[in-house]
Amino acid sequence: MKTIAQILLWIVCIGLGYLIYKSVTGPIEFNRVKEQRFAKVVSSLKDIRNSQEAYKTVNGKYAKDFNDLISFVDTGKYIITQQRDSSFVRFDKNFQIDMPKDTVLIDTLGFVSVKDSLFKNDDRYKTMMNVPTATGGEKFEMKSAIIERSGYKAPVFEAKVEKNVILGDQPKDLLAKENAEIGVDEVNGSVIRVGSLEDVSTSGNWPPIYDKKGEQQ
Repeated sequence: MKTIAQILLWIVCIGLGYLIYKSVTGPIEFNRVKEQRFAKVVSSLKDIRNSQEAYKTVNGKYAKDFNDLISFVDTGKYIITQQRDSSFVRFDKNFQIDMPKDTVLIDTLGFVSVKDSLFKNDDRYKTMMNVPTATGGEKFEMKSAIIERSGYKAPVFEAKVEKNVILGDQPKDLLAKENAEIGVDEVNGSVIRVGSLEDVSTSGNWPPIYDKKGEQQ
């Protein structure tokens, strides 16, 4: 009986030791995984934003879905222009004489491929709708709209993904805590997003640290 009691005591001690170990290392490992995955997601959202901004430059609005956006990147072109001051002479009815008038001339110099300008020899834009590291093949949710601000109708877009999709295989208690995060060095709330359907903005809701991590990859 004494031997059995000692064995059980050792099992309990080992179990408690493991729980203590996990309570210390669990959050550390979670943060490591989170930062790696968030950096990849932010990089993809920045690709989406750059593509949408190019689309708006050419079309005056944002793409409504990824098929439209990817097709544009694949075949779209920027117009390269040059602006220069000029003047001409026009007869002035008030003074009854020819008078010089200033004007601005815009010359078309050529065209540049959107694909080459944004992605060079990389074709990652073809899969930018896919959420990096998502195990279920999940895609970013993207919408565009026209909103009115101060009497002006402005095009807007938003692309986002739930943290639950990015970190779905992580401990539920740590994931719940992450979804409630609020801080200057954190991605606040339960989603990572770029743009907005309510404000005229193309900013993301991530802190600058993830921009730096993306540049290092």
